[in-house]
Amino acid sequence: MLRSMYSGISGMKNFQAKLDVIGNNIANVNTYGFKKGRTTFQDLVSQQIAGASAPANGKGGINPKQVGLGSQLASIDTIHTQGSLQTTARPLDLAISGDGYFVVQDGPNNYFTRAGNFYLDSGDGTNATLVNANGLKVLDTEGQPITIPVDAESFSIGNDGSVTYIRNGNLNTNPQQIGIAKFANNGGLAKAGSNLYQQTTNSGNVDPLNDLVAPKEDGAGGVVAGALEMSNVDLSEEFTEMIVAQRGFQANTRIITTSDEILQELVNLKR
Repeated sequence: MLRSMYSGISGMKNFQAKLDVIGNNIANVNTYGFKKGRTTFQDLVSQQIAGASAPANGKGGINPKQVGLGSQLASIDTIHTQGSLQTTARPLDLAISGDGYFVVQDGPNNYFTRAGNFYLDSGDGTNATLVNANGLKVLDTEGQPITIPVDAESFSIGNDGSVTYIRNGNLNTNPQQIGIAKFANNGGLAKAGSNLYQQTTNSGNVDPLNDLVAPKEDGAGGVVAGALEMSNVDLSEEFTEMIVAQRGFQANTRIITTSDEILQELVNLKR
């Protein structure tokens, strides 16, 4: 069978994966804190027809002769660039301007997110807990859930992540600070759904009890209250990549069609 037919099949599979990633990017163009994906390809092994030879006996050297056998996925990256900040004027909407992630706790499990649309739950009757849209508790720099007294008259969150409130006319003197997690390799984080990330063996390890930092410390970004980080998806770029993927897919189908026509001619040699 013709090698080109199998090369075309591998190309079609790769461009289908690229279209899947593009479709997910476009679907999340309005998802707060979403980071777009990117697909890269690499060639498969090449079949050696003839090897290279060095210059000898007055003759020049000869380059190797190889036939490529198609392409394969090299990576599906998550691009952790900063998204634009959208002002909401809601005091519990928080955005990180710079590097780092909010830390949220689901029982024994910890997750990381750039989506800062937070809320207060009903609490235990004394303190209300800061949670995300799914009820996961937001952690401070000590790895503890952030709480605000239910009878607080007002509260605010500063650029340094300090959660201050006024209770009985007095300002709390030892405010909690929102914890920020920084990773050695952001691209190594795994998406867990619901705008959450999990650390992996290639992202670097962050212990919420010991490794969280305050905003604007140790290279972490600052917290912007009353704003949310938009998705970093660029629609013009995604539509351009969609056109490229579509044409690439069509070109690979044409390879298969042409290879089939050649095989048909070979079969028809004997009638």
